[in-house]
Amino acid sequence: MPNASGFRPRLRFVHPGRAAYVLALVAVAPPASRAVEPAARLALVPGSTVKVCQLTGDVDRQTGKPTLSQTNARAGVAATDLGSSFEHKGKLYFLFGDTWRHADGRDAHVARDALAWTDSRDPAQIRLDFLCDSKGQWLPLHVPGITLGPFEVPTYGVSIGDRMFAAFATRRGAETIFGRSVLAVSDDDGKTFQQAYELSADKFRVVSFWKSDPWLYITGAGRYRQSSVALARAKLDEVLDRGAIRYFRGLDAAGQPQWSENENDAVMLFHHDVVGEHSLAYCPSVKRYVMLYNSIRPRGIAMRWAVEPWGPWSDLEIVFDPYGDRGYGRFMHVAGWFGSTADGLQDPGRAGTWGGEYGPYIMARYTTGDAAGCRLYYTMSTWNPYQVVVMRTDLKLVPDSPGNEEDNSREGEAPAEPKDKTEPVSPN
Repeated sequence: MPNASGFRPRLRFVHPGRAAYVLALVAVAPPASRAVEPAARLALVPGSTVKVCQLTGDVDRQTGKPTLSQTNARAGVAATDLGSSFEHKGKLYFLFGDTWRHADGRDAHVARDALAWTDSRDPAQIRLDFLCDSKGQWLPLHVPGITLGPFEVPTYGVSIGDRMFAAFATRRGAETIFGRSVLAVSDDDGKTFQQAYELSADKFRVVSFWKSDPWLYITGAGRYRQSSVALARAKLDEVLDRGAIRYFRGLDAAGQPQWSENENDAVMLFHHDVVGEHSLAYCPSVKRYVMLYNSIRPRGIAMRWAVEPWGPWSDLEIVFDPYGDRGYGRFMHVAGWFGSTADGLQDPGRAGTWGGEYGPYIMARYTTGDAAGCRLYYTMSTWNPYQVVVMRTDLKLVPDSPGNEEDNSREGEAPAEPKDKTEPVSPN
């Protein structure tokens, strides 16, 4: 979501060695129980990660064919990103970030956020319908009492009863990039929202939700893409009471999770201070939670897994490498040193801006598998083109024994991140 000059404070993809981080954790969880050491670990099936289709825009940049949703022709959504999803009244709803009405981003400085949904049960055939006005043009989301301009976005949603809840990352004083999170509620399926309360200005500025009756679990990151992930929960019927939230503060001697009323007591599920957008998914067939996020070192979309939401969480493994898994030059633009247009993937006027992977939000509706493994489908943003694609990754259970470990980290050198992500960075 760039500003008027074409630069995007929330995410810099001016060089292929730079990426941002996103976490993915979604789905209905099993009853809470004591964490146990698994007999097998979850690992990537090498070569299984592929792009399924382009979800937004009118033309799939890789194939040159029309997209199924025709989001620009049907709703005026020329370009957008993010796309976290959640179930609500039998439909899969999507929350998109800063949305452009013009493919060249001329309106990026006034970009707002969009809501869409689908009835599809086939991840390759998702047809989006957007919340629109009487003229058929998408309507920006609005929450009275908070600003929702550029770089202020919905991070996740959840359905409880007939009500829709959404968390919004918005400004806090001079901190323009996700300074705080606000919980909002809708009683009319997202047409209007009302602010419930400020959720956090500390460890839960960027959050995701998942339900495990009777709990709503909340995962959170603090400073944008400079934090690790913490965990909290509240009973489903007490979500509107901020005082009902309890924060995970670690395990006791018996391995049982302990909870606190104080956000300051929240501990990190693992240490990797790069997390921003994220979500969590439980894969029933393999009885594991899966976490995805995009990483700088090692580069790509990273995966971790755990038996329980509070862990212990595994080491990371790269499940999408933009080079090795053929993202660059196929559906992510390669800018080159002089703004090459050779691949034909760039947005108008953005030939000098690299594409990049971020925002891998698992769509739990489409998860499949058996006792040996699972298949994940997730949305992922590509920055240039400024669109959202559907991705697929297969994971398998591998006996956790000495000598049976694969090195799938694909770690390599990457240039240092800019100290101030709001400033342009030269690729030199």
